[in-house]
Amino acid sequence: MATHHATRASCGPIQIGLFETGPTEVDEGFGTARRIALDEHSWVEHVPGWLAGSDGLFSLLRDDAGWQQRSRWMYTREVAEPRLTAEYPDLDAAPEPLRGIAHALSVHYGVPYDSLWLNLYRDHRDGTSWHRDHLSCKRAECIVPVLSLGATRRFLVRPRDGGRSVVVAPAAGDLVVMGGRCQLDWRHAVPKQATPAGPRISVNFQSRLQAIASI
Repeated sequence: MATHHATRASCGPIQIGLFETGPTEVDEGFGTARRIALDEHSWVEHVPGWLAGSDGLFSLLRDDAGWQQRSRWMYTREVAEPRLTAEYPDLDAAPEPLRGIAHALSVHYGVPYDSLWLNLYRDHRDGTSWHRDHLSCKRAECIVPVLSLGATRRFLVRPRDGGRSVVVAPAAGDLVVMGGRCQLDWRHAVPKQATPAGPRISVNFQSRLQAIASI
């Protein structure tokens, strides 16, 4: 699979928050970005270390995001999802660091990110199965950034009808971005694993513009 580095010149880190653990900064130039072409129309981008000093933001969200245990129907019964979730339907209600991060992503990718969906994987026994973001991405092409905080976990992407997976292992502060027709033609997952792991938070940046089907 073809890979290439983002071509935008680095503008250096931009501070977007200050915690007891130190400043939190984003790399506005996306200097470490590596884009993987999944097919002619779909791609996934991994940006290692995009958010420096992410520990403070992880602690803030872990303690204050208002996590909920949700459930879903599986065949004939309702089961608890193996993760906790939280959301900020209005970006203005989110903690200040997340507003600054969303702005940096909006500028870079040209998409007005205005809401957030968060997942908390408490340990290695939590995960999410193969899916696409059908509620927040109703257009043929979308750009969906996911910021990883906390423990490193595998993030898998595979074709909609099955096949070989592309594996990314985002660490704390890494960014994973799905673009093009990735939501339509591919599926992604965070699998459970046998190896113990600490808690991880994923911050999914959403746009009302992308949630409206194009004409």
